[in-house]
Amino acid sequence: MKALRYWVGFNIVRGIGPTRLRALLDYFGDIERAWHAPAEGLRSAGLDRRSLNNLLAARDATDLDREVDRITAIGAHVLTWESPGYPRLLREIADPPPVLYVKGTITEEDAWAVAVVGTRGASVYGREVTRQLASTLARSGITIVSGLARGIDAEAHRAALKAGGRTIAVLGCGIDRIYPSEHRRLAEEVIAHGALVSDYPLGTPPDGSNFPPRNRIISGLSLGVLVTEAGVRSGAQITAGFAAEQGRDVFAVPGSILARGSAGTNALIRDGAKIVLGPEDILEELNLTMVAEQAEARHVLPADETEAALLAHLSAEPTHVDELQQQVSLPIARVTSTLALMELKGMVRQVGGMKYVVAREPGVEYVVD
Repeated sequence: MKALRYWVGFNIVRGIGPTRLRALLDYFGDIERAWHAPAEGLRSAGLDRRSLNNLLAARDATDLDREVDRITAIGAHVLTWESPGYPRLLREIADPPPVLYVKGTITEEDAWAVAVVGTRGASVYGREVTRQLASTLARSGITIVSGLARGIDAEAHRAALKAGGRTIAVLGCGIDRIYPSEHRRLAEEVIAHGALVSDYPLGTPPDGSNFPPRNRIISGLSLGVLVTEAGVRSGAQITAGFAAEQGRDVFAVPGSILARGSAGTNALIRDGAKIVLGPEDILEELNLTMVAEQAEARHVLPADETEAALLAHLSAEPTHVDELQQQVSLPIARVTSTLALMELKGMVRQVGGMKYVVAREPGVEYVVD
């Protein structure tokens, strides 16, 4: 779309973040008019002198079409506030990033996400706990979000991938750079089974000041943040702080009171984070057990083509057996007998009135006509 070039342009301008950009959009009505507005109009819209000068300089120096071509050339795409595919959870936070550069795919199912973060200098205990929790969550249909850093982040991504799940890595640099460089192969796997995400323009180096804002996106993409191992005053604690501000749940794994690497997680628990002794603590707290049940059902391989056909037409919404029979075009006796066997296997459930679902969300009463 034509407007995309202007979103990319504004994202390059230093000093124009979400708040100022929203003010410009409110004042001018759309992003193209805001980009081409005269200096006097921009001042009237509330831009300070420095931001105004930065914008005027960027307009003179930037070939917007070339910037968009550079993004496409590296196999990336851009999501903006106006994009239907902009992550729903991230859209809910205060001042979400106006532009996201993405390599890979972000799906609707990625709204069922938990961030797993922690120290770069992970211990054997921290790595093992992270592997166990992240892999179980991933097998339960939960997308694992982290930051591609050394230590806990990398373990979380790898565990999700090994479990056959999805994972999203949020970068503190341009999406055309991988930091640390030794994680290039891991990044390629993440792209194939999830996405790399950054709100920084192409070419942005991994400066230390970039990572706290990056952590805000990690928590913003997630229903909750799990800190598996972290010292005091760590980046993981910053992420947990953002999660609390965003109204997201904070979870922490306890560690030895003698271990400096667990001082941060123990402090989080002391200050109100939910203690995690197993994956069920997270699934139950976030009411994600129904996601796990659906994932478990999907992982039960159909025994034949009839089971496969029925599964393809079932979801968490009740479907009457007559409707299923019409959809799969098989004799009703065969459909009902197959559904009975699938119910014994735990693949489907009958919720009354000859209506079936793949899995039932706890606390939901299905109305049967």
